[in-house]
Amino acid sequence: MHGEYKVPGGKLVVVDLDVRDGVLRDVRVAGDFFLEPDEAIAAIDGALEGAPADTDASGLAARIDAALPPGTEMFGLTSEGVGVAVRRALAHATDWTDYDWQLVHEGPQSPALHMALDEVITAEVAAGHRPPTLRVWEWGAPAVVIGSFQSLRNEVDPAAAERHGIGVVRRISGGGAMFIEPGNTITYSLSVPDALVSGLSFADSYAYLDDWVLGALGEMGVKAWYQPLNDIATEAGKIAGAAQKRVVGSGGGAVLHHVTMAYDIDADKMLEVLRIGREKLSDKGTRSAKKRVDPLRRQTGLAREAVIERMIDSFRGRYGLTDGKISDRELARARELAAVKFGAPEWTARVP
Repeated sequence: MHGEYKVPGGKLVVVDLDVRDGVLRDVRVAGDFFLEPDEAIAAIDGALEGAPADTDASGLAARIDAALPPGTEMFGLTSEGVGVAVRRALAHATDWTDYDWQLVHEGPQSPALHMALDEVITAEVAAGHRPPTLRVWEWGAPAVVIGSFQSLRNEVDPAAAERHGIGVVRRISGGGAMFIEPGNTITYSLSVPDALVSGLSFADSYAYLDDWVLGALGEMGVKAWYQPLNDIATEAGKIAGAAQKRVVGSGGGAVLHHVTMAYDIDADKMLEVLRIGREKLSDKGTRSAKKRVDPLRRQTGLAREAVIERMIDSFRGRYGLTDGKISDRELARARELAAVKFGAPEWTARVP
């Protein structure tokens, strides 16, 4: 069995192993990390040898920590990362490069249609009818997008939203409200087979699926990192938030992982429209919502279109990416869902 895991902000960990009589055998850990002293690699292998095959990543990490020589230094490697790589090997997880990725980047569409396209495309991936897909959004109108379980009245000031011509839609994933203005926002979705995140905890899957965009931002001079559970942050402040939804289909399962990034922001308007409470701000360690987000325009000095182009180029350079499109059948289904579900008051106010 073979498992790989790119430690967030670190290096690649590769584990090859067998399972006999319910325990790990012939464990070999490798990768492009740095490790001192030299004998620590043998200690890691030895700690994993004979471990029950149902041990979780934390339990495997504890075995490794207990076996490491005094003074061990790990660079680009963590005990938990090795444990995750083992779990991915046992789960027969796939890798990014195992797939023929497709890019969908089409013209502006309504917020309700975007919500529907996420559901339709991810269901198509789950059914095996579509390859793993990176979809870059273009917004046809401003909007507030609330999480699947948020209270509509608690999140949005309806009078302010109406005054600014901003509609409200509810997505299928959890998480918090997003304030969208077309020229100020970069949004993308990854619709991927669940095998890609096999062996990862829910939290670890966020970091794993965000790793490529951290690299893309780094290439633009932005030092960014994953901040649990679902933020992408820099020293200047948060720049993006992610959300996920698991989907089961006839061909297996799929994961929707979508990210909204602040290219620019009208903070005063956002504060009028969103009801951001003191409790939410206090757990971020900041006094003002304006300080929570630091847009990419200021950090990169690039036009929005250039940021998107560089992100796409970075993904393509890592994993390959073929230009694609939404099929007529997918679009017809999405339009139907936009009308009867995502554009309907019953769905938007399902949590009043």
